[in-house]
Amino acid sequence: MNPQELKAIMSHGLLSFPLTDFHANGDFNKQGYIDRLEWLAPYGATALFAAGGTGEFFSLTGEEYPEIIRTAVDTCRGKVPIIAGAGGPTRFAIQCAQEAERAGAHGILLLPHYLTEAGQEGLIAHVEAVCKSVKFGVIVYNRNVCKLTPESLAILADRCPNLIGFKDGIGDIELMSSIYMKMGERFAYLGGLPTAEVYAAAYKALGTPVYSSAVFNFIPKTAMDFYHAVARDDMATQHRLLKEFFMPYLAIRNRSQGYAVSIVKAGAKLVGHDAGPVRAPLTDLKPAEMEQLDALIKTLGPQ
Repeated sequence: MNPQELKAIMSHGLLSFPLTDFHANGDFNKQGYIDRLEWLAPYGATALFAAGGTGEFFSLTGEEYPEIIRTAVDTCRGKVPIIAGAGGPTRFAIQCAQEAERAGAHGILLLPHYLTEAGQEGLIAHVEAVCKSVKFGVIVYNRNVCKLTPESLAILADRCPNLIGFKDGIGDIELMSSIYMKMGERFAYLGGLPTAEVYAAAYKALGTPVYSSAVFNFIPKTAMDFYHAVARDDMATQHRLLKEFFMPYLAIRNRSQGYAVSIVKAGAKLVGHDAGPVRAPLTDLKPAEMEQLDALIKTLGPQ
């Protein structure tokens, strides 16, 4: 798949980030991961991001990463495209990108470099180096310490033909609108705030109708129903699901930093698709929170 083909895929539909399965001791659970991907693939996501943020990319070792991407590619071949997460320091991000390309992934989502703040010149150099290390498509994730300006993205677009996507995880409407107005159809755009459903209608109005759903990991039918409601401008369905599920869900998620991932693993466990514990420094939900989430999920009916 060439970069422009990936861009076309990224320009429509619902995307999601499968959890990475761990055994009770924290080691990668390959068979559990295979089972998860086989369960999720038929629900209709346009693409799946292996080892993304919800897949705890930030906790994986360099030795584990290639196996996880190969497993995802082999399991989903002919069913759904796989985009690999990559990130961290520039040289490590390049290693991940090249491993993903060798494994047969269709592209990468370039996550932030983490921790150290950097100016626009440094961010441009970082993204450019990763893009030029591979031939397949790259989607850059604007989040946390990686906050590219419209001007920086224009420079990168000129230098890196395979930079075909932009994912926003900041939620700055002025910045997002400025980027879209400047870059137009040069990129495929993806909403990427945690629990993106809450922002989906607003981002669609900004020219970003595509988003990634974390709850697809445990309520895939509801996630697809919500996406179709956004696509149809069905505000009644959106407001009903926001009121009945997503807002109470956010109330649990917001009780602790890092729960954006932990609550998804908790949900998967509650619906019979246990992905194991989160890795430190994340922490799992407490028993009382699990009970509250369980009751919330049951209001949605069969998935």
